[in-house]
Amino acid sequence: MTDNCQLTTANRQLTTMTSETLLIGLAGVLAAAAPVIFAVMGETFSERAGVINLSMNGSILLSAMGGFAVALNTGSLLLGFLAGAGIGALVALVVAFSSITLKQSQVAVGFVLALLTRDLAYFLGNPVMGQPGPRLQSLPLPGLSQLPVLGPLLFKQDLMTYLSFLLIFLAWAFIFRTRPGLMLQGIGERPAAAFVRGANVNRLRYFYTILGGALIGLAGPIYSLSVKAGWKGTISGLDGIGWIALSITIFGGWNPIRAALGAYLFALLQWLGLALQPILPGIPAQVLQVAPFPLMILTLLLVNIGDSEWVERALAAMPERQRRLAEKILRALRAKPPAALGTTFDSE
Repeated sequence: MTDNCQLTTANRQLTTMTSETLLIGLAGVLAAAAPVIFAVMGETFSERAGVINLSMNGSILLSAMGGFAVALNTGSLLLGFLAGAGIGALVALVVAFSSITLKQSQVAVGFVLALLTRDLAYFLGNPVMGQPGPRLQSLPLPGLSQLPVLGPLLFKQDLMTYLSFLLIFLAWAFIFRTRPGLMLQGIGERPAAAFVRGANVNRLRYFYTILGGALIGLAGPIYSLSVKAGWKGTISGLDGIGWIALSITIFGGWNPIRAALGAYLFALLQWLGLALQPILPGIPAQVLQVAPFPLMILTLLLVNIGDSEWVERALAAMPERQRRLAEKILRALRAKPPAALGTTFDSE
């Protein structure tokens, strides 16, 4: 009898530990997704206005380094985050000036800036590499943090994670529920029609590109001052995050809610890669760590694959029930970019 009681108690303790571990892991997923959400929302605003900011990957690296360096030397986390936002906005200003005023290729300018800012981050960040610095602390919300399940999951996060939750819904409400948001959609879809209605298309494109750049710039110090505190140069693990954020923007169909789901999916896949390492010792750790990147690319391919002729033929050959299910999935994933994305506008 005593042995049975001890066994029952041990099982309960194991279940409790497993539940707590799962909650901690999922809370970490929400925190890890915060910088990706800021970057994705920034790119969503920029591309909704018709400007592709391909410098995002390098911008995140440079703002992560710059934000950490400023916070380290001033002792102020606020100044560190402001520096990151300023770096992102400045890089975006270069993209806007080159593409809107000089009418150069947005893709070419953005790609060159992505490489330039990445190399600048590694070069200028040498003096602060590996140094301990300030870190954003968690901010449990009184009362709410004591709730079962939801408390440790949602209400024991840091300030920037809370702001990422808020940013998702503010961005969605602004784009789809306000008059300026409708104008933003107009300059990205039909800039000539928006101009006729009184919009200064190029000025608004400047504004939203810089705003988007500032949000992208905040993603950097969220990494270096919170999620992956410190600056470790090429081993920081940040190189490539910008390209993933770009793919999530496309996967999200330029919709903040759907894009946020993509960011959480990516963070979840990264966490699973770590969580599965002890369970799957036969698989090299590097494979599990890299797996989220090709999986997100595969998901991106599914977004527009439904329009392909060979997919239509394959669907036609499927049984009726499976065909309808496949069509629903492809229809749900399908996303159409803003019609004027990547184009210039001349009011004359």
